[in-house]
Amino acid sequence: MKISICIPTYNRAVHLQNCLHSINIAAESLNKNAEIEVCISNNGSTDNTEWVVKNFHLILPLKYHHNATNIGIPRNFINVVEMASGEFIWLVGDDDLLVPDALVRLSKLIEMHAEVDFFYVNAFHQTTEYVLSQPQPFDTNKLPVNMAPFSDRWQEGKLPFLDLIDPGVSFDFLGGMFLSVFRREKWKVNVHKLDKAAIADMRTFSHIDNTFPHVKIFAHAFSMSAAYFNSKPMIVCLTGAREWAPMQPMIMTVRMIEVLELYRKVGLKLTNYLKCRNYALKGFLPHLAWMYWHSETSGLQYVRIDRSMLSNLLYPNFYLSPFYYFLRKFNVWIKRYIGSLVA
Repeated sequence: MKISICIPTYNRAVHLQNCLHSINIAAESLNKNAEIEVCISNNGSTDNTEWVVKNFHLILPLKYHHNATNIGIPRNFINVVEMASGEFIWLVGDDDLLVPDALVRLSKLIEMHAEVDFFYVNAFHQTTEYVLSQPQPFDTNKLPVNMAPFSDRWQEGKLPFLDLIDPGVSFDFLGGMFLSVFRREKWKVNVHKLDKAAIADMRTFSHIDNTFPHVKIFAHAFSMSAAYFNSKPMIVCLTGAREWAPMQPMIMTVRMIEVLELYRKVGLKLTNYLKCRNYALKGFLPHLAWMYWHSETSGLQYVRIDRSMLSNLLYPNFYLSPFYYFLRKFNVWIKRYIGSLVA
């Protein structure tokens, strides 16, 4: 088995149906039973997820497990990878969509680069509103041609894994699990790096370990590995189905800094670390204001604001972050204004 597509899911049957349909389309040119498997770990869903999975059992090589209760996001991530037998793992969100030629291209990349342990596959952005407005299940052959990519980098090829930790490659420093295809054996021998108490904590994003469990494993597993950057996206990341959206400012402002500190510990060059950290602070003060304003849902209770502010005072973007905020707002207003004139 070459590729295990691993999908942790919870109460998103509609999105899971589209995700599995996209995988089936992408697998049409492969020997499904020899090259891929799809592993689904249902985290105690109460919707019709079971029915969706049963409908795909006849057309996809599926492994399925239903947790009796919700065991939390990070432990469900770990469970679904443990189900896999493929040489490489692709952790895919239940609301993500593979593009039609994704698996053919990925299979060829793996064959051509046997020394590579980690593939950055890139993604397109799209909204759940668009996908759900189309006939269901959504046909990925009818995706729009003008979708924006996650990464604008065009130089494709091999590079050291830690060179992927660059805002010019990906602004979230591998936080989006769907961006990464990785060697399963290296994950297995490093999963113990996660703090057991932290990943058992059912409070959403209360620690780095239960916010980015995959990133913590990546950092330890692949810091010395060869990686490959693929510029043409293989997957579509949907926005709009994120129940944790109110916590995004905390994630970007606090957890991302913790992620960079982790990468620094495993060998990220100081110059790259400083560049990335300054970049990560582009929204710091506006994000902080958001967290205070929405304190009940923003994750403010998990953050030492005084410590966070003191540790970032030496970075220019700490002070420039309000300017960037208003610049983004202005750009959005300009685009809407021009759009209204064209309409």
